[in-house]
Amino acid sequence: MGFLMPIGILVIRMANRHDEECGARMKVILYIHATLQILSFVLVTAAAIMSIGNFDNSFTNNHQRIGLAVYGAIWLQAATGIFKPDRESKGRSIWFSVHWLLGVTVSLLGIINIYTGLQSYHTRTLSSTSVWNLAFTVEIVVILFIYLLQEKWPYIKQIRSDFSQ
Repeated sequence: MGFLMPIGILVIRMANRHDEECGARMKVILYIHATLQILSFVLVTAAAIMSIGNFDNSFTNNHQRIGLAVYGAIWLQAATGIFKPDRESKGRSIWFSVHWLLGVTVSLLGIINIYTGLQSYHTRTLSSTSVWNLAFTVEIVVILFIYLLQEKWPYIKQIRSDFSQ
């Protein structure tokens, strides 16, 4: 959840407007995105099943409540991914907005839930989670940097091209 889903998001963001003309590359990017998201979905489902079987799931703490919300949003996100309308369809822009909004929701709630899970683990075991918190924070910063870099990459390439001429 904290690694595969963000990587899947970064992969699909590699598909920019120019890629619509390059069908083969776009298909590969879409399949990689879908594979990463499905694998993450399967692992999250396995974790939810293990949690139900092994822990007290009275939903009395934030980690469990947020986890349930994230899990529901993941199912909705998967459904929107499966039932994607054709590009020419009138509902495509609505679908895109819903899929994007659910993706942002899953990402943000997932990040929060990982931190609350680490806090719950620390509270339950009194073990230090500082290394895990630091590692996850570094991962988020790197992923955000790449995400923002992807947005500005065409401009960076243009500036580089202007300077080389």
